[in-house]
Amino acid sequence: MNPQITPRNGTNVPSIDLRFFRNVILKALALFLVVNLLFALGDPSPLLGRISAYNHLFPGRRRLPYSDNPQQAYNLSLYNLDAMFASHELVSGPKPAGEYRVFLIGDSSTWGFLLPSDQTLAAYLNSAGYTLADGRKMRVYNLGYPEMSLTKDLLILSRAMRYDPDLIVWPVTLESFPYDKQLFPPILQHNPGPVRDLITRYQLHLNPDDPYLIRPSFWDRTILGERRDLADLVRLQLYGGMWAATGIDQYIPETYTPRQEDLSADLTFHNLQPPHLSSSDVAFDVLKAGVKMAGDTPVLIINEPIFISHGKNSDIRYNFYYPRWAYDDFRRLLAEESSTNGWNSLDLWDAVDNTEFTNSAVHLTPKGTAQFAHQVGQAVLQLAGTVK
Repeated sequence: MNPQITPRNGTNVPSIDLRFFRNVILKALALFLVVNLLFALGDPSPLLGRISAYNHLFPGRRRLPYSDNPQQAYNLSLYNLDAMFASHELVSGPKPAGEYRVFLIGDSSTWGFLLPSDQTLAAYLNSAGYTLADGRKMRVYNLGYPEMSLTKDLLILSRAMRYDPDLIVWPVTLESFPYDKQLFPPILQHNPGPVRDLITRYQLHLNPDDPYLIRPSFWDRTILGERRDLADLVRLQLYGGMWAATGIDQYIPETYTPRQEDLSADLTFHNLQPPHLSSSDVAFDVLKAGVKMAGDTPVLIINEPIFISHGKNSDIRYNFYYPRWAYDDFRRLLAEESSTNGWNSLDLWDAVDNTEFTNSAVHLTPKGTAQFAHQVGQAVLQLAGTVK
């Protein structure tokens, strides 16, 4: 029998059974461990990512979620590809009859850095109301994502191909081509399985065991280990109401540091030296993989506009990113690779007025984006008329 405590007034008070609380704690701990074990073994993150309030309670977003200022942008950056696509307007329902579906992939200039979602390249192409000769209406989906890396574009494209595109438009720039940039974006580092699969399947000149690619431990795959990622899934849904009410998905400051006009005299490009750039120096194999992945779906590769400086050292550099020798060689190599491989390509490197660049040599103002969109639209119409 458990002893009883007799207070001074003589009343018997039942004792506290410590074994009961011990058993409750042990059972709760055992249940917690079992749930974490099942979570780690089952990897339900893709399934959880597909559970979304977007395209149901809220409209689908016009571009993939990304933000450095979540509270001000009602948006955030996360690494769950399923959740990113589930939040996008692309997955709102089956492909409508009579839609000519165009996917835009690429870097932050395609995504629309410092631009509202209704002033991006995709938005201007849609507002033009293009209709093909066969009566199909062109609908352009913005699948750009910040960070310069062709492999990042390839990863996005691998998911996008599930949604039946008629054409893929891929704006690129030389800064996305160096091999030391390919696995740098965090979205690649946090999706090591799909990235390694792409490296193996397309025999890319990349190391599947690169230390950039995270190798999660058993602990990392548990609920505790993934608590940040799980919290991001919830936060993305919670931002949906404010985003739907305001349309704000990016914090755009009133002022920013403009693109650099006066440049350094450095002639190197990612540790590459003049006088010439070789096709083996840059990741044309990733570009080739994207075209192969698209299969029968045509791909239009566009060398996107860049800012051309007229300031200090502009005789040896076009801008902050590019020494002239490297960029000139890149344009030549892209043309040669396109001709050799039968790629559809368009060089629009100087197609936008120099005054229409914002904080970098590739980010455009709304006016510059509209200029770019007009030329892209004409090229898309021409290409769409030559393919079925």
